[in-house]
Amino acid sequence: MISVVLGSYNRKNFLIKAIESVRNDINLLPYEIIVIDGGSDDGSIKYLQKQKDIISIIQHNRGTFRGEDLPRRSWGYFMNLGFKIAQGKYILMISDDCLLVKNTIESGVELFEKLLNKGERVGALAFYWRNWPDDNKYKVGLTLGDKMTVNHGMYLRTALDEVGWIDEKTYQFYHADGDLCLKLWKNGYQVLDCKSSFIEHFNHLKPNPISNKKDWNSYLKKWSGVYFDPKKNNYGSWIYLDNDDQNKTFKSFPRWAIYKYKFYKFFIGVKSLLHKP
Repeated sequence: MISVVLGSYNRKNFLIKAIESVRNDINLLPYEIIVIDGGSDDGSIKYLQKQKDIISIIQHNRGTFRGEDLPRRSWGYFMNLGFKIAQGKYILMISDDCLLVKNTIESGVELFEKLLNKGERVGALAFYWRNWPDDNKYKVGLTLGDKMTVNHGMYLRTALDEVGWIDEKTYQFYHADGDLCLKLWKNGYQVLDCKSSFIEHFNHLKPNPISNKKDWNSYLKKWSGVYFDPKKNNYGSWIYLDNDDQNKTFKSFPRWAIYKYKFYKFFIGVKSLLHKP
């Protein structure tokens, strides 16, 4: 019924928590878990080898081999490795630093089945998520043309096949998920939100501004005149939703990471104060 696909690199402690979160939430649905690892050296691969319900793909993306530098692959390349071998009707895409709030998967499948049975052409469902510990509310994104996009959520596998999967060449990392959803929209599919599915995402605060800007410019260029009109300023926005998670799912994040994050935020705050004119 569902294939859970996530990429990972040197985040063993987060990966373990993410996998347990999936296992605890999957209930009785037939499933498979596919992890694409970029060549971790923190023990992640040894952990994956022992997990009998996980299909592991190891694709080294750093360093050298036989005296030559390895080519750096894009995020889309890695995710497509998992998407294309997935056998589930639905593909759940999350990150290795995500936790699923209770009943997230079941709610997503239930809504997807209901919509498809009604004859609606739905290609993906966006799950509400938040950057923990900074955000109080959960959100889903509207991308170019104010079309809904999926940061974390569920796709209909046949729809991904139809639109040609993720664009591996145009983007290194950023905005490839938005691009995938716009391809779904362009091919007549809807991307909707699931108001009963929630994701906790740990905020690492380490974006790459150079790569982000390059990918963003490529994104605007590709969809200009299609879904993007600079005169309308339709760059997108967020839709927010409250949710009272009685299980306090975020407490399952590695405790050391929480302390490290709080120290980093404190350091940044002090640094900004010292540099004020």
